[in-house]
Amino acid sequence: MSSIKGKDTRPEIVVRQFLWSHGYRYRLHRKNLPGRPDIVIGRLKVVIFVNGCFWHGHRCQKRSPETNKQYWHDKIYNNRIRDYKNHSDLESQGWLVIVLWECQLTRVHRRQATLDQLLATLHLLEHPTLRPYQLPTADDDVPTLAAEDPEIYG
Repeated sequence: MSSIKGKDTRPEIVVRQFLWSHGYRYRLHRKNLPGRPDIVIGRLKVVIFVNGCFWHGHRCQKRSPETNKQYWHDKIYNNRIRDYKNHSDLESQGWLVIVLWECQLTRVHRRQATLDQLLATLHLLEHPTLRPYQLPTADDDVPTLAAEDPEIYG
């Protein structure tokens, strides 16, 4: 386990290069924040965690280790509890917490969709007056078209 990296993993570097190429500047692993987030964008008050699926117990993991099952179950469970506590502490301090999973960044088609969604989120935070287009729901006051109005066309 000593050879497992906690910083500068391949998925983390993918996210960092993407953010940098789109003009977002950040700090890495700030020690003064709970959980030492992987990426901190201070001016937007956003922290990004790039989590390994196995180590943080993501639902995409179908298998568990064959040996020492109780140890691994307890370890991953404690990691998830620690993550939850760190995220809630950050949110109570006013930070927006974004979690990206390793499985979202390894396959090329999923990677691009994930990074595009991250970029859209950051763009909305940067320009709060812009809102994404949303289709009207049944509860909204939607003007009817003249062809749909029975009073006009009997």
